[in-house]
Amino acid sequence: MRGRAGAGWRGAAQVLLLAGVLAGCGGSDDEGAGPAASATASGQPSAPSTASPVASGGRIGAAGSACRLPVTFEVARGWKAKAIAAPKPSGSPADEFAEELRNELVDGLLRQGPVTAVCEIDAKPAGNIGFLRVWKGERGDADARGVLQGFVTAEEGARHATYRTFTSGGLTGARVDYDVWSELLEESKKECALAVVTADGPVVVHLGGMDDEEHEEMLPAFELAQRTLRTA
Repeated sequence: MRGRAGAGWRGAAQVLLLAGVLAGCGGSDDEGAGPAASATASGQPSAPSTASPVASGGRIGAAGSACRLPVTFEVARGWKAKAIAAPKPSGSPADEFAEELRNELVDGLLRQGPVTAVCEIDAKPAGNIGFLRVWKGERGDADARGVLQGFVTAEEGARHATYRTFTSGGLTGARVDYDVWSELLEESKKECALAVVTADGPVVVHLGGMDDEEHEEMLPAFELAQRTLRTA
């Protein structure tokens, strides 16, 4: 239900740090069980979405857009994109301990499994509470499914993951729909993500939200990104 807190401290901290503390660049069936890890493998393409279409607000990812990425995709109208850049140390000896503590916290929130957050697309200007976040990894031998599994495994409380393949603009990727269980709230919420591998490394696009209602309302924006995904 809208207005409730997110699933645990990590989600709340991400909102505070990524939307506030971090510098922006560019032109923004679960009852009581614990977070047992589980996954359903599927080699089938993603099923057609039941989400209503959403109007495009433009394309990001190319040079000159709010976030320079190895891929480009369309964002929903009203959503605001901002590049994510980790804060730089002040250089003051008096602030050395505070800087170290801050950097450890930020690094823990900017990294998830094999990827690091590089772009945040805020739904608040469009009337929802949540983000599409783009994460990028280093070049390597991992495939899209492996990258996505590493991403989900690193999220505390993630469970009931269902993986599928998809194709878009000549790219073949993996998509996952899963739940995140909150011990604090004793409830779960839906999340989803996709991953593709490019010449510049893997890219993950993740949709989070305050709760299931927000997730369902923002899902068309995620579907738009998936449908329009192209190599930059």
